[in-house]
Amino acid sequence: MKIVFFGTPQFAVPTLEKLLNHSKFDVLAVVTQPDKRRERGNKLTPSPVKAIATAHNLPVWQPEKVKKDTETLTKLKELDADVFVVVAYGQILSSKILKMPKLGCINVHGSILPKYRGAAPIQWCLYNGEKETGITTMLMDVGMDTGPMLEIATTPIGLLDNTQDLAERLAAIGGDLLVETLLKLERQEIQPIPQDNLSATYAPLIQKEDYGLDWSKSAIQLHNQIRGFYPNCTATFRNNLLKITASAPLGSVGYRIPPELQELIHKLPDLSNVSDKPGAVVNITKGIGAIVQTGEGLLLLREVQLAGKRPQSGWDFVNGTRLTVGEVFGAGR
Repeated sequence: MKIVFFGTPQFAVPTLEKLLNHSKFDVLAVVTQPDKRRERGNKLTPSPVKAIATAHNLPVWQPEKVKKDTETLTKLKELDADVFVVVAYGQILSSKILKMPKLGCINVHGSILPKYRGAAPIQWCLYNGEKETGITTMLMDVGMDTGPMLEIATTPIGLLDNTQDLAERLAAIGGDLLVETLLKLERQEIQPIPQDNLSATYAPLIQKEDYGLDWSKSAIQLHNQIRGFYPNCTATFRNNLLKITASAPLGSVGYRIPPELQELIHKLPDLSNVSDKPGAVVNITKGIGAIVQTGEGLLLLREVQLAGKRPQSGWDFVNGTRLTVGEVFGAGR
């Protein structure tokens, strides 16, 4: 099966590698986003997908706007591919491109469609406290993740999973599911299933204002925001910005409580009657970190990052700042 691969970030790499290592597939070329300048040294850096493609001596095309780049469009047409595989490419494909391959364009999407169509399905899935997510392969149409579904694979979400954890797991699942999907398509063993548009939800790009923490929210809401928008959620501490990169809500939250948290909860003094200002430190647990009052429930700060510093454990933060019970964290911005 002759394939052109469209993809850009690390999330797409496992799928590309699965195709490259499978005897049934011939990856003809890779289309990825243009190299970007990174903050350190301002050097142009290739996308993770380009790095893999280059290592395998594959042709790599990086148009600024693929649907308007006549040279790339001509090359794509000339390849006469059986299928285009699209994984987090980052550009919208025109109807002209979608019609080029014999079997169509197949997208590997990081949610159980029709929920979480859009650019950030993993982030919003965690933010909304979902207990399960997955990968959907679908035939692409001109809409935003609206095409008919081919195959679905699911995975549970743990209480302490963050966007990075979940993305790594889903990326691996996506590679396997894509291979299965292509083989079934070749054997005509798949019947595409239209999506129920009435059940659709959307996952837009994350905006800067989404990162600010509001301590009047419940502990589970704050925790889901912190892990969903990892590692960028912010609070203020002594008038300075502080990133909170890992947390844990204490108490019953509808998830299976990990053993390490169960042990901590058993060791804590009775904090059930604590009623303090949201954002206030109500307990400091030796070797672990600070516990903060929220609008509903308590939140353990497992990892934080001071401006200009590396991330550090909650306990190292307590020691380094001499944090005391009663101090109050402000809202993020």
